[in-house]
Amino acid sequence: MSDEEHHFESKADAGASKTYPQQAGTIRKNGYIVIKNRPCKVVEVSTSKTGKHGHAKCHFVGIDIFNGKKLEDIVPSSHNCDVPHVTRTDYQLIDIAEDGFVSLLTENGNTKDDLRLPTDENLLAQIKDGFAEGKDLVVSVMSSMGEEQICALKDIGPK
Repeated sequence: MSDEEHHFESKADAGASKTYPQQAGTIRKNGYIVIKNRPCKVVEVSTSKTGKHGHAKCHFVGIDIFNGKKLEDIVPSSHNCDVPHVTRTDYQLIDIAEDGFVSLLTENGNTKDDLRLPTDENLLAQIKDGFAEGKDLVVSVMSSMGEEQICALKDIGPK
């Protein structure tokens, strides 16, 4: 064979899927589901009976976990739905930049500077006020399907 070394430029991630399949009939309230390519938290599930020749159908009402929009979907209960991998990670808040980006401290001591302040007015005010008062704040970042957003705040005491 040849003695040449092959160099591959890899711009892909590890190949971990952003979603996994789950049978529609097994998805419950407070679970997660993908509706119209958006990760949603299920707030309501209703199942209709089978028709003469048909499948039982599941009617899902979900709220987008990033923008809060209400989305609906109807799926035969025997079919598979996509369920997003949703993770929550806590980071310590270091700084708030003028342009609305935050500096966060990761567990291994690195900084994460690619997150914006949340759009939720109440949470935004809590973060800004707490930071201005010099409190030690820990923010919870929810990530799913390649998106990340600050979703909660904890005060761990004064600096």
